[in-house]
Amino acid sequence: MTVLEITLIVLAYLLGSISTAIITCKLMGLPDPRTQGSKNPGATNVLRFGGKKAAAVTLFGDFLKGLLPVVIGLLLQVEPLTLALIGMAAFLGHLYPVFFAFQGGKGVATALGVILGLSWQVAVAALITWLVMAKVFKISSLSALIAAVLTPLYCWLLAPQQEYIVLLVVVSVLLIWRHRSNIRNLISGSEGKIGEKG
Repeated sequence: MTVLEITLIVLAYLLGSISTAIITCKLMGLPDPRTQGSKNPGATNVLRFGGKKAAAVTLFGDFLKGLLPVVIGLLLQVEPLTLALIGMAAFLGHLYPVFFAFQGGKGVATALGVILGLSWQVAVAALITWLVMAKVFKISSLSALIAAVLTPLYCWLLAPQQEYIVLLVVVSVLLIWRHRSNIRNLISGSEGKIGEKG
């Protein structure tokens, strides 16, 4: 692996480590998302107490953190394995940010950004899955879990690059792991719905 490739991976992690939710809430005079609602620094939790504007900014920022490093890798024509590692680094940065004591969000928007950079077809399929499930069940975490499980399959069908499929399997497993408290709430029937106040 070249110095350039290592640098891109490290920079992707550092970019992923920038918490859009925490910064957005601070700039907009809102409470720290780690102290409100589900205490998750992500768009769904920000929506609960900060409103649609703050949530939209958070969502877009988290999405860009995943997309930009992968696009830069594509422009520099790195190998598929390196590109997959860049995407994984950005995703792990969001989950375990070095700037915020390794306590990050659950990674759905950042994962979608990574996926879009790798394959727009797979990203569209994952997004449609989330939107349909959200419309039906009105539960963000359930929608994310279903989309996460199906995304590696979409990749296999629509963009069958081995490195990308492996990356998305790992991402899906991590998304499920990060949603383990939501899974417990889903089983007990206590999981909050989209837009519900925390």
